[in-house]
Amino acid sequence: MFKNDLFAGQRVLITGGGTGLGLIMAERLAGLGAELHLCGRRLPVLEEAAGSLRQQHGVKVVTHAVDIRDAAAVDAMIETIWTQHGPLDCLVNNAAGNFISRTEDLSPNGFHAISDIVFRGTFYMTQAVGKRWIRDGHPGSVLSIVVTWVWTGSPFVVPSAMSKAGVDAMTKSLAVEWGRHGIRCNAIAPGVIPTEGAGARLRPQDSQQDQLSGQNPTGRIGQPQDIGNLAAFLLARDNSWINGQTIALDGGDWLANGAYFKQYLGWGDAEWQAARERIAARNAADRAARTVNAPTPSPTPDQSGDNE
Repeated sequence: MFKNDLFAGQRVLITGGGTGLGLIMAERLAGLGAELHLCGRRLPVLEEAAGSLRQQHGVKVVTHAVDIRDAAAVDAMIETIWTQHGPLDCLVNNAAGNFISRTEDLSPNGFHAISDIVFRGTFYMTQAVGKRWIRDGHPGSVLSIVVTWVWTGSPFVVPSAMSKAGVDAMTKSLAVEWGRHGIRCNAIAPGVIPTEGAGARLRPQDSQQDQLSGQNPTGRIGQPQDIGNLAAFLLARDNSWINGQTIALDGGDWLANGAYFKQYLGWGDAEWQAARERIAARNAADRAARTVNAPTPSPTPDQSGDNE
C-alpha cells in the first residue's frame, strides 16, 4: 500500500508505544522507515519493544519513561528530544487507560485515573510539541486515538467517553488554529482491535470475539494492519489537506450497533463484584511487574497500557 521509505528521515513520537495499539502503529511506521520515540510507563517494556523494532526494521528507536500526567515532565522530555535528536515530525497520542464500572460506583481517584491520562495528558503532549513546531516554523502532524463513543456515548466507561470527547474537540479546534502553521490534527476512532490489556479491563468475562464479529457489518473484528495502515496514511506528508478529521475504523459497527457495553445493563451486584475482582487482580499483577522491573532510579509512572 505504501512505498517502503515513506517516513524515512522523519521522527515520530508514540505515547503508550511499548504495548497494544501503540506498538502496532510503531511496527507499521518502523517498516516505512520512521525514526521512533516510544513513551511509556515501564522502561523494560519499552526497551523490549524498541529492541524488537530495531532488529526487525533496522531503524533508530529511542525510549522515554515519563508520566504524561505531569506537564513539566512532558515538556522536559520533548525538550530532550528536540535538543538531542532533532524536532519531531509526527506525534501519536495513543496512551490511555480504561476499565468498566457502574458510574455510581466510581471514586474520584477512579475518575482521575482515566481522565488525567486521556484528557490532560494528551493535551500536555500536544501543546509541548505544537508550541515548538510553531516556534521553529516546522510543519507537523498530530494523530490522536479516540473512540466511537465520542459520537454515541457509552455506558460504564463514562470517564473515558468524556475524556475522549475532549480529545476529539481538541483535534477539531487545533486543526483550525494551527493549520496556518502547517500543523495538521486528525484522529482515529477504532473499533474492537483485540489487545490483552484492554480486554482484561473492558471485557473481564469469557471471550466475546465471535459475538462481536457476528454483529459487525463486515463480519469480523479489527486486525493490527487496519490501524497501522490508517495511521500511516493520515500521518503521511502528502496528505496535507486532511485536517480536523476523526475517522471511524470499525467496519461500520458504531453505525449498526451504537454504544458499546450495553450488555452490562443486565448485570447485578454479583456480576459487578466479580468484574471488580478480575480487574483488581489484573491491576495488582501489573503493579507487581512494574515493581520488579523498575529501573534505578525508578521512573515516574505513566500510562502505556492498551487503548480501548
